[in-house]
This record gives sequence, structure tokens and C-alpha cells, in this order.
Amino acid sequence: MVVEVFAAVASGSLALLADAGHMLTDVAALGASVWAARLATRPAGGVWTFGLKRAEILSAAGNGATLVVVGTVIAVEAIRRMVSPPAVDGSVVLGVALAGAVVNVVVAAQLSRADRGNLNVRGALAHALTDLYAFGATAAAGLVIVLTGWRRADPLASLLVAVLMFSTARDLLRDAGRILLQAAPDNVALEEVRAHVAGVEHVLGVHDLHAWTVTSDLPTLSAHVVVEDHCFASGHAPQILDALQACLGEHFDVEHSTFQLEPASHSSHEPGQHA
Repeated sequence: MVVEVFAAVASGSLALLADAGHMLTDVAALGASVWAARLATRPAGGVWTFGLKRAEILSAAGNGATLVVVGTVIAVEAIRRMVSPPAVDGSVVLGVALAGAVVNVVVAAQLSRADRGNLNVRGALAHALTDLYAFGATAAAGLVIVLTGWRRADPLASLLVAVLMFSTARDLLRDAGRILLQAAPDNVALEEVRAHVAGVEHVLGVHDLHAWTVTSDLPTLSAHVVVEDHCFASGHAPQILDALQACLGEHFDVEHSTFQLEPASHSSHEPGQHA
């Protein structure tokens, strides 16, 4: 990053300065990702009944937000330079961009070995890959300037970098937003869950069905399940609970579930009941 700043000033390249600005956010983003991963390993306790696992999602959302901010700054300056392109030393741009690409290939290769189902890891990898693509575009711009002298290649490469940032940010913010707003996990279709639960022997109905994701790898579900009255008197309720949780684990890969078993007469005590 430091090398790019000096090279950008020496060559007059916005593309290199854009890369350096993006790498500055990467330093913060990767640091936040490591910090969030450490927090997520803390056990549950006190008021933190799920531990601090959702710190990973906050980190991913922060990564997406920084990409939007930096991408906007780069896009605005690139458009200004498209109108009035300054002189750029293409050979410096090309050399620094190729060196940066090699570094980011190594970084991306390391991150790709981690669990990419984890949204925090995806956020860190997204920053590294965006850097790699940015260096590719910057190298291409440097080569064009060296061969043809076309100055607008530099801001054009910067615009491509900004577009990549916006695309990556959209995906990160969408996925983090779904988790933070407690949308049902992609692999849990609520109507199918309802049908499976209703199909368990002695179950009469299901309501107050909720499914959400605590963090990337922890889908959670809760529901009120109406069962036949005699199940409570005969002591059969625990067997129904076992069957319900086994059904969820087998068909929907949900290990953390909470069911409230109740007789049909209990509905009069639930004024806020919903489907």
C-alpha cells in the first residue's frame, strides 16, 4: 500500500491511488475480520446467550460498507479524470500493478483454503479478490498507456475497480442484512418445515414458527407444536420432541431448535399467536 501511494504520486495514476485506498480499507477490514473471528469463539455466558458469534456478521457488513464508500470516492474522481485526463507514467503503473497482483494471488490463495461458508471469511476473501482484479485492470491500463499513450485508460481502469467494489459490497450487505434482520436461512423452506412437523405422529398443528441464522453456520428454529392431549398424560411428549428434532436435523440440517409442545386448549392463553 505504501509503495502504491508513492508510485501513484510519482506517476500521476488514479488507478494506483485507488488501489492504495482500497488496500487501506483492506487493512482495517482484515483486522476487523480477525478480531470478529476471535470474538466468535468465546463461549456463551451472562447476557450473551449465543456468545458473540454474530460479531462475524457485523464484520462482514462493515466490509461491505467500506467497499461502497471507497468505490464511490474512486468513481467520482475517475469520472472527473475521464473528462480531463492528466499525464500518467504508464511504465510505473504497469510495474507496480504486476507486483501487487502477485502479492494478492498469494493472499487470496491462503484465504480460499478457509471455510468460505463463513460470511466473515467471505468478506475478507472478497477484499483480496477485488484487489487482485483491480491490479489486473490497473496493469492493463498501464500497458495501454505505454503502448498507445491513451491517458483515459487509467481512469477507465479505476471505474472498473469501483464497479467490482460495488458488486462485491452488494453481495456482502445482502447476505449480512438477511442474517441481521433474521430472515429464514436459504436451506430452510418454512412451508416444508411446517409440513414435516405436521406429519409427525400425534401432532395436530404448528404455529409461531420462526427460523433465523445466528451466524453463518448456525441456523436456528423455534415453534409451538400442538399435540394430542393424551400425550402429556401418557408421558409420550418426550418421544414427540425427539422425533421433531430428528426430522429437522435430517431434512433441513438444523441442529439448534426449540419446540413448545402444547395441548389444543392452550391456544386461549396465546393472544399473540400467529402462523
